[in-house]
Amino acid sequence: MPRQADPRTTEAILRLIGKHPEGIAIAAIAAGLRKKLGRRTLTRRLAELVEQGRIRRQGERRATVYLPPTDTAGARLVPPEGSPGKASSEPQIPLSPAGREIREYVRQPIIRRTPVGYQREFLDAYVPNRTAYLPDGIREHLHRIGKSPGGDRPAGTYARQILDRLLIDLSWSSSRLEGNTYSQLDTERLIRHGQAAEGKDAQETLMILNHKAAIEFLVEQAEVVGFNRHTFLNLHALLSEGLLRDPDASGRLRRIPVEVTGTVFHPLAIPQVLDECFQQILDTAAAVADPFEQAFFVMVHIPYLQPFEDVNKRVSRLGANIPLIRRNLCPLSFIDVPQGAYTEGTLGVYELRRVELLRDVFVWACERSVQRYVAIRQAMPQPDAFRLRYREALFDLVASVVRERMRDVPQAVSAYAAKRVPVEDRQKFIAMGADEIARLHEGVIARYRLRPSEFEAWKQATQASG
Repeated sequence: MPRQADPRTTEAILRLIGKHPEGIAIAAIAAGLRKKLGRRTLTRRLAELVEQGRIRRQGERRATVYLPPTDTAGARLVPPEGSPGKASSEPQIPLSPAGREIREYVRQPIIRRTPVGYQREFLDAYVPNRTAYLPDGIREHLHRIGKSPGGDRPAGTYARQILDRLLIDLSWSSSRLEGNTYSQLDTERLIRHGQAAEGKDAQETLMILNHKAAIEFLVEQAEVVGFNRHTFLNLHALLSEGLLRDPDASGRLRRIPVEVTGTVFHPLAIPQVLDECFQQILDTAAAVADPFEQAFFVMVHIPYLQPFEDVNKRVSRLGANIPLIRRNLCPLSFIDVPQGAYTEGTLGVYELRRVELLRDVFVWACERSVQRYVAIRQAMPQPDAFRLRYREALFDLVASVVRERMRDVPQAVSAYAAKRVPVEDRQKFIAMGADEIARLHEGVIARYRLRPSEFEAWKQATQASG
């Protein structure tokens, strides 16, 4: 993968051009940048931004100037400027003019915003592969930075390579966007070692663990999950387990009206129409050819419909990862995404049926995830070829041992290997299998498609025999 452009330099270029609506020449851009770039590098960077639709170019040769975009539907241009000498506690996301307009509206007091209800016309107006929430330039940019060397490998290969880190990043980031107070380190301890953070509400702990189980579901079953009811109902069930007032509402479309706090938006309240719209969202998303457009479409329409009693935005964030995981593109972890910007982008959809601000957040989140996982993959050791070859067999072994409550683990592993593994690989598989079972704890059982009750019953059986 080619080296990624420094986002701070890109933001500086965009800000500088944004100050010159009449146009600015490349020499003036170079002189206005603190970080000096070579002429060829700057020319290439400007050409990429033009291709992405984030700036315009006018004139030829020496008369060429660069301008802000006039079509705000495709722009993601001018970053907000912070106060001089004052650092923000959260990253500043570059906003398009349209994004800033939406932000200004939703930041008004609620009393000044017009109450609105769900408008099915917003969904009906979207025609797959004709309508595009992400303009061509942005989609091309995301494909260029998000592709992986193993794009032609089986679905989920890239996500599995970085799964240990993705589980922590996405579980923490998505939960944080819901107000969860777990730190990233707390989340790592919980996911890797099953250690709940002291002083935290039990629901916060469960929210993290539910994310972990849902992510493992998407990655481990990458070849079969998709934009269908089975996937999304089960995704909701995993994310909402133990967190809803009505346990029967988990994994089921809502049958009651709901209210969304902090907004003048009133979701759809008719169960039959809600069911129809939910299916229409899935069918529409499935028909979209571009994976990034699919991802963003789901982030827009699942929260807007509010098909479940709660946990809708969590479903949309993980659902947005389905096409990226399946196509071996960089997963979307939402790492470092400011909660305020994400909330305001969602409010723009709720109250104005406009996607530009949420799109600004989405594109920035994709860029940030790519930067993180490129660095992680460069630092990762090469995958163990033996473990990859016997990965499914190891999962099957562990699941069998637990479900059948086998007490003599060494004997069970040896017997399994004798039936399933060639002689030349048998001893190494036995050692790996025994180690896999020895490290088994409740925080990783979803990887083996085990239920907590099955794991607890096996643990009690082995303790009793000891």
